[in-house]
Amino acid sequence: MIAGWLLFVPPFHGLADNGDFYRAIFVNGLYKLKGYHMLGYINPQLGIMKYFNQTNAAIFSSQPLFVQAAVGLNKLVYSSTVFDLRFLGLIYFIPYLGAIYLVTQALTYPFRRIRSYLIAALVVLIFADSSFTLYFNSFFAEPGMLVLALYAFGAIMLLARRPTYHPHLLTAVYFVSVMLLIANKQQNAPLALSYAVASLGLFMICRHRGERLWIVAGIAGILVTGVLTYTLITKQFNDINQYQAVTHGVLLHGGDPSKKLKKQGVSQQFALMRNQDYYPKTFAAISPSSDYVHRHLNQKTGFGWIIRYYAQHPKQFRTLLDVAAGDMMITQVKAVGDYQQGTGHAAGEQVTYFTAFSSAAGAFFPRKFAFDLLLAVALAIVFAVGAYNDWQRRRPAGVLRFFLVLGLLTIFIFVPIISIIGDGDADLAKHLFMVPVSLDLILLLFVADLLNHRLWHTPKPGEEAAD
Repeated sequence: MIAGWLLFVPPFHGLADNGDFYRAIFVNGLYKLKGYHMLGYINPQLGIMKYFNQTNAAIFSSQPLFVQAAVGLNKLVYSSTVFDLRFLGLIYFIPYLGAIYLVTQALTYPFRRIRSYLIAALVVLIFADSSFTLYFNSFFAEPGMLVLALYAFGAIMLLARRPTYHPHLLTAVYFVSVMLLIANKQQNAPLALSYAVASLGLFMICRHRGERLWIVAGIAGILVTGVLTYTLITKQFNDINQYQAVTHGVLLHGGDPSKKLKKQGVSQQFALMRNQDYYPKTFAAISPSSDYVHRHLNQKTGFGWIIRYYAQHPKQFRTLLDVAAGDMMITQVKAVGDYQQGTGHAAGEQVTYFTAFSSAAGAFFPRKFAFDLLLAVALAIVFAVGAYNDWQRRRPAGVLRFFLVLGLLTIFIFVPIISIIGDGDADLAKHLFMVPVSLDLILLLFVADLLNHRLWHTPKPGEEAAD
């Protein structure tokens, strides 16, 4: 009800186009209608192409699975010429409800007491937050990432807590969700390593050789998906990321950037491009996509060059990581509007309905990357104690939970590092999307196990019933 009112009741809400929607619109047979808005207002309708679509996919992604399903449903029940954005929201919303059910079941089973309802309310408070659900009515890749991450978490935790509850189906749901999540966006390729770590705990609940072979195959599938997602990144996107890694990273927070560029063998004139996007919104002295920039900047500043630069300037790198830490829990997209034009709201105005958790987390979460490191270590130690105790008692749930938390913590720590090296602070909040999702899941798991007295050990079924 909370999310459905926001997404489907007129005048419904969503996220406006920041310039990235073209990657998902044209390749899926849609086009912009007259009066299409950028940044300020959402576009409630698009046109559906009637004839041959010659547009090729700009990127390798699993996102078209969701968009094509929405277009097909729209044609079936609404129109073959006009696409209503709410059909895309519906395609995300229905599986999202199933994911919320799985997560809540995994965190509360087998209890049905007051604390279970408190845990369920906390799940709603965090993941029904409008900063997450607004994404559903948009052509960003993030809503698919959210839904798939919730399915992966819920499925693997239910395997630990209810090993006799459709184990083969839950295992398939977990691995398919993870692979689709990694393929959803090209920046997700490094997540393959994190989820490979998270998957190691599955060996604890598999007793037969055949089952373990399936787990090995699933982990191999995750790694192969990560490799394919990375290798299929187009040259255009490499150029964009590499350019912004310099203008939004190397040239920032380091005093006079011209001297440092000269020292690194790059022309000092490129210091003038500090803070400039690859697609500049205002005047640019030179086109970032020009041959001159490609020859004299991109060809001289590969990602190896950027890593060496930060190794020689660790203070500047720490400052950029602190910038990332400051944006880490700000999940609401601030650059675009959430309303339709003609509803009495200003262009670019943000929804404040049901955003208490994201607002509090964005305002009060510490803005130092050093704190994030300490928090990761503390959480790893807390869950490691439970894993050790369960290992001693031959109970697999705590060990599986530890590997899952460890995998999510690698997302929490390494995604900001990879984002800064790969694209600087450009679109940082979107690049860090999986960081708050992962940390929120760990928070829920910690609170739920603390309330259910199984943080440091997993009770036997009889002990749980008697609790």
